Amino acid sequence: MTDMQKPYPNISVPQRADIEAAAARILGRVRVTPVVQPGAGFSAGGAEVFLKLECLQHSGSFKPRGAFNRVLAETRLPDSGLIAASGGNHGAAVAYVARELGLQAEIFVPEIAGPAKIARLRDYGAKLRIGGRDYAEALAASRIRQAETGALSIHAYDEFAVVAGQGTLARELEHQCGELDSILVAVGGGGLIAGVASWYAHGPRIVAVEPQRSRALNAALALGEPCDVDVGGVAADSLGARRVGDIAFQVAHARGLTSVLVDDEAIVAAQRLLWSQLRVVAEPGGAAALAALLSGAYVPQPGERVAVIVCGANTDPGLVA
Repeated sequence: MTDMQKPYPNISVPQRADIEAAAARILGRVRVTPVVQPGAGFSAGGAEVFLKLECLQHSGSFKPRGAFNRVLAETRLPDSGLIAASGGNHGAAVAYVARELGLQAEIFVPEIAGPAKIARLRDYGAKLRIGGRDYAEALAASRIRQAETGALSIHAYDEFAVVAGQGTLARELEHQCGELDSILVAVGGGGLIAGVASWYAHGPRIVAVEPQRSRALNAALALGEPCDVDVGGVAADSLGARRVGDIAFQVAHARGLTSVLVDDEAIVAAQRLLWSQLRVVAEPGGAAALAALLSGAYVPQPGERVAVIVCGANTDPGLVA
């Protein structure tokens, strides 16, 4: 449990000790992804910018951290294996974890899931179910199926062990960069930002970055509680949660996190800059945090040490180049 003020009395939030335990549990299962300083063209105002290239993680996103922690924390796994719903990245991570651990995986994805993500799921040998217009509908279908099979359900973002696993990224970042003033994190359902902010409970400013057309956390903070939002835009397959997770809202509310919005054009521009200057392929959701810096949605102070998490790469490279 955490000492943060809690708007919901029954929501548990990981502490640093939980994230340390997750890091020990998944050690050797996930990559230590690099941090680069991209130089000119990636910031205005004299800020010092660091890019955490989590797009180079197994399965193409940060998601295996949480999925491995969730599975390895279990003392007994069902014979029916794992089940998950996903816009694509979480499903790929669960399928990857299942393959690495010799388990079965059944993954439900909505119709908006990109071809690159569907291909990756099939490559990992998961049983794939495609249906529903967005993540929320895929999740509902997965829950019906889980009740039939008894498989271990792994939520994409609103589960304690998953959030603690995602927090290992922040632990790694702290070792790599030392003190930071701010960290920009793309948000869909909020599992990554909840993990990052749980690790840095009293440290740098954590800035949530969301697409204008998929703004679940931004809307929840404005209203004072999680609420349903419309989902659309170029990053909908990774950041298109209809409703932010309760854990993420708990952390964001308690920490007073800032949420900024970026449009589709800024996201695409960030993708192209990553490719043209660094030869890094990022999907739209993976480039969204950088889009906030490039577009002026977030304006750092001179000399500010800013980390940007490039969190996913599951796209067709031909769409970026």
